[in-house]
Amino acid sequence: MLALLSQADTWIALATLSAMEIVLGIDNVVFLTILAGRLPAGQQPRARRVGLAFALLTRLGLLFAISWVMGLTRELFAVLGRGVSGRDLILLGGGLFLIAKATFEIHDKLEVEHAPEAAPPAGKGAFWAVIAQIAVLDIVFSLDSVITAVGMAQHLPVMVAAMILAVGVMLVFANAIGEFVERHPTIKMLALSFLILIGVMLVAEGFGKHVEKGYIYFAMAFSLVVELLNMRMRKARRPVALHHRFETEGGEDRPAA
Repeated sequence: MLALLSQADTWIALATLSAMEIVLGIDNVVFLTILAGRLPAGQQPRARRVGLAFALLTRLGLLFAISWVMGLTRELFAVLGRGVSGRDLILLGGGLFLIAKATFEIHDKLEVEHAPEAAPPAGKGAFWAVIAQIAVLDIVFSLDSVITAVGMAQHLPVMVAAMILAVGVMLVFANAIGEFVERHPTIKMLALSFLILIGVMLVAEGFGKHVEKGYIYFAMAFSLVVELLNMRMRKARRPVALHHRFETEGGEDRPAA
């Protein structure tokens, strides 16, 4: 271990992989923020923390079971002459889920009027239902993260340290990102659109069509910069209000009228 720490390549690999894991975790944070937003404001920070903890545990679990993960690339059966692997099925299912979930959320925020009696319960059941959805998608997001780690680093301790650092950074900024998204409806719609974009990318990957993530992240960053400029120009105007299941008044959560 001391010999490993004394090598410059180890620190370079750790820094590079940590940065890559943070970038790959952006979609995870966006999805987590959107789902946590369905809970009362008082439960949202805890949901984000628990969701990221699940993300770390999932990544570490898959990393220590790397032989099984790599086995997911083996062909299970063929469709129209093309082999289908376990990884393809997971990416396809996860992508379709993301597209459906984001579309539902957009419809819910823009078209559905929530009467007080239609608001979901704010108890443990609702909280853990959100966490369960986050945990399922963590598996999809973690696959590429773990495969990237294996491709960029040769030593398991370096991979583990990079993932812990990346999730630590996401933990620090998750609440700030979540609160910012919740305060600005157009950013929330943009985030939901990003989820559809990521879902389409996952479906394409599931069908064997590789899409460079750099293009996806560039498009997301460009859209975000444009919207931030728009927000600055329209700062004096009253923003659009989305339909919320819960709104906060006097520090307490209550159903929206």
